[in-house]
Amino acid sequence: MRYGVAEPHGFAWPTVFDAGDVQAGDSLEDTHERVSAVSRELAERGMTVVGIGGGHDLTWPLVRGVLSIVQPLDGVYFDAHLDVRAETGSGMPFRKLLEHPGVTSLEVIGLDPFANSAKHVAWFEQNGGRVRETVPNDPWPAGDQFVSFDLDSIDASHAPGVSARNPCGMSAHAASRWVRAAGRHGGVRCFDIMELCPPHDENGRTERLAAHLFLSFLRGIADRTLAEADEA
Repeated sequence: MRYGVAEPHGFAWPTVFDAGDVQAGDSLEDTHERVSAVSRELAERGMTVVGIGGGHDLTWPLVRGVLSIVQPLDGVYFDAHLDVRAETGSGMPFRKLLEHPGVTSLEVIGLDPFANSAKHVAWFEQNGGRVRETVPNDPWPAGDQFVSFDLDSIDASHAPGVSARNPCGMSAHAASRWVRAAGRHGGVRCFDIMELCPPHDENGRTERLAAHLFLSFLRGIADRTLAEADEA
């Protein structure tokens, strides 16, 4: 799939280093160790770590690698589901992150009240999580942070290619605004886009939207660079 232009009007793309794909290991734990090793090395070099997945469980090792270099981190994630299950799998990454001493706060945006049990919501809130009702221009946490975007937070009419389609999620336009705002925030050390499921995608619609979100994040970084140049 090709999408986007090399020389956009009004701004310049930030420099991007493609570290390639992390090959799956013999077990989920082995795969997670490989992801953490890569994200740790990139963070050690001062890079903003960006992951494209895959199951949402991959957010845990991606952020864990960054946490070994940068602490503390606040977290913001976009998801129809809390993903705080105790069982290993795609439903557990934010339980792991809330339990990590390097994560000081965690907020979720786009939660579907019909897709989360009272038990999971109670655990989330009792362990410092917060369900956030806000808009992209509202203030973000001031310190270093990670941002994770699950494509199933977007309405199924825009993003059918996920494992759990959302019948009443956010629009593609709103998602793009959020992701651009994340890129604009100078404290974001780690960002990911997760849960693209190609076998469920119709005519590559979700794949193309995911590419748009990635470019929106880069545009946010470009906005930040332009603002810093103006201040100088």
